[in-house]
Amino acid sequence: MGMEENNREVAIRLSGVKKRYKLGQIGGGTLTEDLQSWWARVRGKEDPNIPIGMDQRLVGKTFMALNGIDLTVYKGEALGIIGGNGAGKSTMLKLLCRVTAPTEGEIDIYGRITSMLEVGTGFNGEMTGRENVYMNGAILGMTKAEIDAKMEDIIDFSEVRDFIDTPTKRYSSGMFVKLAFSVAAHLDSEIMIMDEVLAVGDVQFQKKCLDRMRAAAKQEGRTVLYVSHNMNTIRQLCDRCVVMDKGKIIFEGDVEEAIGVYYGKGDTLQLRYDCENTVREPIGDEAIHIHSVEILDREDPILYEGESLKLKVDFASQREFPELAFRTIFFTASGVPVGMAASAPRLKVREGENEAVFRLPLPQLAEGEYNGRIVLYEVNEYGAEIVHDVVNAAFTLRKEFHTSVNDTSKRWGQQYWGSIVFPTIEILTPGP
Repeated sequence: MGMEENNREVAIRLSGVKKRYKLGQIGGGTLTEDLQSWWARVRGKEDPNIPIGMDQRLVGKTFMALNGIDLTVYKGEALGIIGGNGAGKSTMLKLLCRVTAPTEGEIDIYGRITSMLEVGTGFNGEMTGRENVYMNGAILGMTKAEIDAKMEDIIDFSEVRDFIDTPTKRYSSGMFVKLAFSVAAHLDSEIMIMDEVLAVGDVQFQKKCLDRMRAAAKQEGRTVLYVSHNMNTIRQLCDRCVVMDKGKIIFEGDVEEAIGVYYGKGDTLQLRYDCENTVREPIGDEAIHIHSVEILDREDPILYEGESLKLKVDFASQREFPELAFRTIFFTASGVPVGMAASAPRLKVREGENEAVFRLPLPQLAEGEYNGRIVLYEVNEYGAEIVHDVVNAAFTLRKEFHTSVNDTSKRWGQQYWGSIVFPTIEILTPGP
């Protein structure tokens, strides 16, 4: 087959890939649970195996986890995959690892794959760490001699030498990650697939994992696919990045541009933001749908020292709500959360189109550019939150100071000092 494209060797090619699920039908657990669910549906009763809060009306409906994916990944490339929860990232990796099959489309893979989709996947808890290394190697098609040659490197890298002959059911989640990653990184394969592998584990080990994946791509010519919600690790490792949303790839290209797309950052700051095509978090109740967000009472979205932010939110509601609350979480341009502002649940909502205006005092916010996530929710009689809509990057603003902060001669260095300006320190010791 033609494996040369633009003088680069293809490692993975997906063409028109779709994956369709039927919600709550079968395969949710054991055979006993599937039969319980089926019998409950026959009698018109509530399904005992559906998670609390899941809408019963969704059961049996078709859900497109992937809805037409076209992607080419080249040999020796480190590709980042980002997107909100439910965007289809993990589903795509499971198809590549042949955990499940696509409903439509073709997947071509040129080379052996090692993967780490979840902590401890493929490990048998009754077997020791050493035995699990042999088993994983055998599954990949390696001989005992090939595994023996790498065993010392795997044990050294994993930092669990003292427990390598202990059954892995006694491992902590951190130990699981260390050994599982070490196995995946050292066994012979042309393609490494990693799904949030650095979410567990200490900081030093995370750095070691990143260095190992970078070396695999740059020096050994292996292909690395890396899914993460940590944008800094995406920046450090990846040459290229794709953004997924609702089962589709909405951007493919430069890492910084991809991160900007994910956080909804446009080329220029605006006063009004259309939220219809913005990445949304999947929630069970979609009774409310936010249409747009507008920054009021200013000519540009720049907030100066001492000023409050005024926002107008247009949204539609499927029913009346006597009391809703509003929350916005601020993120730096690189995606780091820096603070949250919330209202009391006093917003009255009528069925149909609504408009609400909010004022946010933000005196502690330092100089810099921020994205705001917007959440509309209610608080039930037990104090639990019921979220009705979440827009990840509803608006962007820039905070500036008219004068220097705290009488210093420097402008605020957000990369050094963070995003909060604390009050001036009071000197209690008397001077000379």
